Amino acid sequence: MAATKFLIIRFSSIGDIVLTTPVVRCLKQQYPEAEIHYVVKKKFGMVLEHNPYIDQLHYLDGNLKELIRIFRKENFDYVIDLHKTLRSYWLRAWLRRKTLSFRKLSVEKFLLNRFHLDLLPRGVHIVERNLEAVRPLGVVNDGKPVDYFIAPDEEVHPERVLPFPYQNGFVVFVIGGQHYTKRLPLEKIMEVCKRLRCPVLLLGGPEDREVARQVTNRVAGPIYDLCGKLRFNESVSLVRQARVVITHDTGLMHISGAFDKRVISVWGATSPDRFGVWPYLNSEREEFLVEGLNCHPCSNFGSGKCPKGHFKCMRLQDTAAIAAAGVRWFNNT
Repeated sequence: MAATKFLIIRFSSIGDIVLTTPVVRCLKQQYPEAEIHYVVKKKFGMVLEHNPYIDQLHYLDGNLKELIRIFRKENFDYVIDLHKTLRSYWLRAWLRRKTLSFRKLSVEKFLLNRFHLDLLPRGVHIVERNLEAVRPLGVVNDGKPVDYFIAPDEEVHPERVLPFPYQNGFVVFVIGGQHYTKRLPLEKIMEVCKRLRCPVLLLGGPEDREVARQVTNRVAGPIYDLCGKLRFNESVSLVRQARVVITHDTGLMHISGAFDKRVISVWGATSPDRFGVWPYLNSEREEFLVEGLNCHPCSNFGSGKCPKGHFKCMRLQDTAAIAAAGVRWFNNT
């Protein structure tokens, strides 16, 4: 008898893809003879390219019709849709295979963001909702964290690339974020860095270079800027080696769970509890968000500007408390 073939759909983005990895692992371990395929946007392929539970990784590079042609030849038994967008619906419709999916709760999120009518389930992480998609197959949650795998040549050796005293331990501060309303303003980032009093590595993309440059120029202390200077998986390597990770709501925040890092997450427009996206199963974590704002949350993913104009969810963040938590965990080795 031929092995059961599964196609998992999650096109983007980094954090959301990472949060599907328990589904991949549990499915493969509980269906060891199965053949697991996964389709993702090409620019996010590095997130899964070394995952040993995936038999074949497929890339969406703008041509959905070509993917449909390829997938029809694969003759999948099940399509597991963990994205539930127009394109994933279109793909499912053309393949005409048995489909499993999760509760996206789009209506509930819209009502919360727009009218602050909270109908979302509390205390249910999106990893658990993702796993609900495969429950009809008898697949159960193994209670383990998310997965992330990198190749040996992507490992960064601090003693080779970082100046003294980083070899003796460091804090990673992920200063980036896909949207403005998920990032601390420059002055707040500087306040945290001034108070940390321990070696700090700034991580982010090329778009974060100017903020990082201003931080390193204006804040005294052992701060090293690596924004835009590393491949993504090299940044992951440094997250894995950090004593503490301070981060906005980003992909690297979710990846920290694969290594059970001490993670301090700072939240603006989005909500960890209401959207079920706190760092999954990190044994030591602390979330910082400004309480009592009647406009919070205002977005599932963040946006380019504060809808109210005041940006209190980030401008009122307690930077002294954020830094104190970082120092405490850095020293508590």
